[in-house]
Amino acid sequence: MCLIVVGWRVHADFPLVVAANRDEFYARPTLAAARWPENSQVFGGRDLEAGGTWLGISESGRFAAVTNVREPGMSQGARSRGALTRDFLCSASKPLDYAQDIAGSEYSGFNLLLADGENLIYCSNREAAPRVLPPGIYGVSNHRLDSPWPKLQLARQKFTDALPALPEEHAFFDLLADKSIVADEDLPQTGVPLEWERLLSAIFVQSANYGTRASTVLWQTADGNIRLHEHSFGPSGSVDQSSLISTAV
Repeated sequence: MCLIVVGWRVHADFPLVVAANRDEFYARPTLAAARWPENSQVFGGRDLEAGGTWLGISESGRFAAVTNVREPGMSQGARSRGALTRDFLCSASKPLDYAQDIAGSEYSGFNLLLADGENLIYCSNREAAPRVLPPGIYGVSNHRLDSPWPKLQLARQKFTDALPALPEEHAFFDLLADKSIVADEDLPQTGVPLEWERLLSAIFVQSANYGTRASTVLWQTADGNIRLHEHSFGPSGSVDQSSLISTAV
């Protein structure tokens, strides 16, 4: 997952709203969002290479999503970052307790968002300590929370503009589909070649081998109903499939 925008307790009827793109090599095997056979209370996509997930939510309102930190040349961690989200979704731990117990040195650089309906937590093994986030609109890509990358600033603004129309979702998917490339003078400097900085500067990334694999709009209502709507994509941004999961309590 390379871009996540979260609205936390800023809409009276939808206390949790998420719009997210997962960017990955197309060759990496993946399952689209669905209920998990080993835990039917949890639904989200699955990474078939390491068994984790980039984003998921449970019927009880446990939410987790992860991105990597872009740091070329760094050695790889022993464990998959997708295990962080998977294990939280299948546990009963409070988000802050779970975050504080993570052995950060076992993973490559990550950003992790965790929620349980009561608290939203941000943590990273590139920051000193987990943070309990107050109500607000937050964004994370492949640097730290709310880094002023152009695509993240644009996504947060479009997300803010889309909130009043909920439960209508078109504006959220429109923002996730934005393929605009940032001007060279405004690109972040993350240590990758210029052609990759350009490619990755778009909200929706597309190329023959690497790009946005899934766009997800997720929300929870004040009375606990959950909806996860995912669009999946293949090479060069070709449409693959759409998954829709919702609950009523």
